[in-house]
Amino acid sequence: MPIILIALVERPWARRKCAFAHPTESQICGTACRNRGYPAQNRGWYAPGRSAKRLPAVSKRPRGPHGMNILPGNLRFGAGQPVKRLEDQRLLTGKGQFIDDKPQDGALWLHVLRSPHAHAKIVSIDTSAAAGMPGVTAVYTGADLVRDDIGSIPTLSIFKRPDGKPMTVPPRRLLAHEVVRYTGEAVAAVVAASRAEAQSAAEAIVVEYDVQPAVVDPVEAVKPGAPVVWPEAPDNIVGAMAYGDAAKVDEAFAKAAHTVELDIISQRLVPSAMEPRSTIAEIDKKTGRLLLHVQSQTPASTRDVLAGAVLKRPKDSVRVLVGDIGGGFGQKTNLYPEDGIVAYAATKLSKKIRWRGDRTDEFVGGTHGRDLTSTASFALDEKGKVLAYRVKSIGCTGAYSSGAANIIPLVLGPFVQTGVYDLPLVHFEVKSVMTHTAPVGAYRGAGRPEAVFIVERLFDAAARKIGMDPRAIRKANYIKPAQLPYTNAAGQVYDSGAFAHMLDRAVKLADWDGFAARKKAAKKKGLLYGRGLTSYIEWTGGRAHTEKVSLHATSQGRVVLHSGTMAMGQGLQTTYTQMIADTLGIAMDKIDVVQGDTDLAMGFGSVGSRSLFVGGTAVAVSSNDLIQKAREKAANVLETSVEDIEYQGGMLTVVGTDRRISLFDLAEKESGAKLSVDSEGEVDGPSWPNGTHICEVEIDPETGVSRVVRYTTVDDVGVAVNPMLVTGQIHGGVAQGIGQALYEGVSYDADGQLLTASYQDYCIPRAGDVPPIEVTLDDSAPCRTNPLGAKGCGESGAIGGPPCVTNGVMDALAELGITQLNTPLTPQKIWQAIRDAKAGA
Repeated sequence: MPIILIALVERPWARRKCAFAHPTESQICGTACRNRGYPAQNRGWYAPGRSAKRLPAVSKRPRGPHGMNILPGNLRFGAGQPVKRLEDQRLLTGKGQFIDDKPQDGALWLHVLRSPHAHAKIVSIDTSAAAGMPGVTAVYTGADLVRDDIGSIPTLSIFKRPDGKPMTVPPRRLLAHEVVRYTGEAVAAVVAASRAEAQSAAEAIVVEYDVQPAVVDPVEAVKPGAPVVWPEAPDNIVGAMAYGDAAKVDEAFAKAAHTVELDIISQRLVPSAMEPRSTIAEIDKKTGRLLLHVQSQTPASTRDVLAGAVLKRPKDSVRVLVGDIGGGFGQKTNLYPEDGIVAYAATKLSKKIRWRGDRTDEFVGGTHGRDLTSTASFALDEKGKVLAYRVKSIGCTGAYSSGAANIIPLVLGPFVQTGVYDLPLVHFEVKSVMTHTAPVGAYRGAGRPEAVFIVERLFDAAARKIGMDPRAIRKANYIKPAQLPYTNAAGQVYDSGAFAHMLDRAVKLADWDGFAARKKAAKKKGLLYGRGLTSYIEWTGGRAHTEKVSLHATSQGRVVLHSGTMAMGQGLQTTYTQMIADTLGIAMDKIDVVQGDTDLAMGFGSVGSRSLFVGGTAVAVSSNDLIQKAREKAANVLETSVEDIEYQGGMLTVVGTDRRISLFDLAEKESGAKLSVDSEGEVDGPSWPNGTHICEVEIDPETGVSRVVRYTTVDDVGVAVNPMLVTGQIHGGVAQGIGQALYEGVSYDADGQLLTASYQDYCIPRAGDVPPIEVTLDDSAPCRTNPLGAKGCGESGAIGGPPCVTNGVMDALAELGITQLNTPLTPQKIWQAIRDAKAGA
């Protein structure tokens, strides 16, 4: 396979002088100065030597040399305050606005008939019996949609196959046409007066299938003679990427004092949001526009794909509305076939149509996560320094390519595959491969958990083989502070970090030295006891480094923010409100945060832990813009110069006088009785949250049951606007990491039948399976690519968690000579490994 080196265009960090002169000549403006040793009155969000009240007159918002917003240093952004979530009062008292909370209002119900086969030709579909059943309004098949020129859901065809030809994938239709490619693919849809009637009618549809051979294992899929998912890719390979220098890596391996190799699988997972997917579509009687109520982390792109690619109508003829979302985790990023079918039926019938998936719909019809199979190896010198790093991976896309299906293994994983370590000599080969399984898409971390899992498992294996302390081998390979900004082997620039410092703090907080006593006590109980260590790094931003918001002060005394980011449990209402309240001096209960309406905001959305990092930057910019616009308006009303107007707590005053006007009185004089600004926030590049996780695990050798009993993290998220919310995000991510390490795993049989289609067969951790998690936030290395100093945090726990827990289990089993097991580390798997080890002893 030819080596393809991708040229990643990232803005290098450039030290910039603050717009308000700091004592040192090159400090980033704003929050980054707060740990620089300035006197308390000058730290935080106040520029030294400036009045805390007085804002400078600026005709244009300043930006850094690479585009990042440089905000006035005397603006405050509400950071560091553990404000309780504003969302919870309504969500916990049944006042949430989820899709299923919407009134029936005479809506018709849609039910989807799914394929029982993983691979088959559709010979015929007889819908006559279904069409004649009580309450049925319409029945649709793939052929009907083709006749109506309904388009398919697009993917990003940006990669090359190993032979250099462009990638090619089967079209993702709303309903299968001629061929089904995975069990659960939508084949027909019934619209009826009730959900039960639609389901009953769907069961009366007769489909004749010509069943074909299927392949479900991506490793088997690339072997000669394997069943083919898409004839235009007869080897089932969608795309391929390579990084690094194979010849130099081979040379280093030939000369190395030590080598270690592991076969590693990050198994396929099912995202488990509390709220299953659901959709409502209707035609607005006044405007004739299509209104789509849907769970979407990216409302703007959902609108554009539905309008432009699927329904082939003007984008502004569609309005996407998103209420509360009961969990997203990346799964609710794309337009799904069910969303498109509901919208199609609404336009076809001019009726309100609704669909609600049940849990099995999520298992068989939603996207899955992970599914990466790798062989990875280190070449090391006598002291444990890694000389070369080699990885060969196969990432499974399933039968169809979602927007991110190929990007995840081919790009996002390699971005962080060297972790927090100085490993410049690498060779990575990655292929994305189709199988007759449900599509794979984004799931909390999307490629980064898989990549960090590889490097962290290798470091533990190498330490055990060489006989080194797992801390020492990591310290021998960490990127040093003097090397920052650091460009890794995939061309990504780490702007900040203190990796050895994070380890040292975690070691102390986890009581590393007390482990031996705890292990001894566990042994007396007949338990195996191990410790896991992981240093992780995360790439955030979604490669979308700008976000737009609108901020309005109204004559009713309220401030309203319109944002294109999307809340799904992160607490964005709280953090955005904090920032606005602190900057404007307005009470939090006077601030409204409005998201999920494409008529009001068209931002990129919430993916890749970008909401606060990028969206929050836009909020900070908008607060500044609103103050500046208010000063200009007040100067006209009060007949003075802008420089003489100061803003504080919602009032604009002529300096040294009692002449003043309120922000809301100014709004009353404006068109629409509101003073508004449209603002754009821009960051210089991704952020790189990182940290160290340490856990302790006990195993009952008689049952194979593993239990995480201690878990400590030290996490660098830069400046935390709300530490309590960040801690909660890390808790949730670690819980999912425990699930990935110990419990969760999708299983298909050889014919492509999903064996884990419900929680009876697919295990997720319960509350009793998650120990108390001690989270410490470390802000000693603020982010240098955005003016808040903040780094993304939403996926960190899910990245650090799986290798930490897995390393802990393997450490406990090491005394029996068990060196490698693949996740999930189920009781049966561990019990069998212990039994085999004792039999071979």
